[in-house]
Amino acid sequence: MTSEELKVNVEKALDEIRPFLQSDGGDISLLSIENDTLVKVQLQGACVGCSVNQMTLKSGVEMTIKKYAPQIEQVINIEI
Repeated sequence: MTSEELKVNVEKALDEIRPFLQSDGGDISLLSIENDTLVKVQLQGACVGCSVNQMTLKSGVEMTIKKYAPQIEQVINIEI
């Protein structure tokens, strides 16, 4: 899978997750993909400072991204 295909697949995963985050007043954006294994995202809106955002990141976001792009090893949230 090329880097461009990887990015498309990660975006597809985020598109699948986004409605759930938006229903709670939050959102997510892709910042970067490093070494084709690490995805950096930014949780936005109500997700910032939410007490369960790390659980959401690991069990929801990371799991869904790995479904679309199995070579991804880790997803991390970058706060502003």
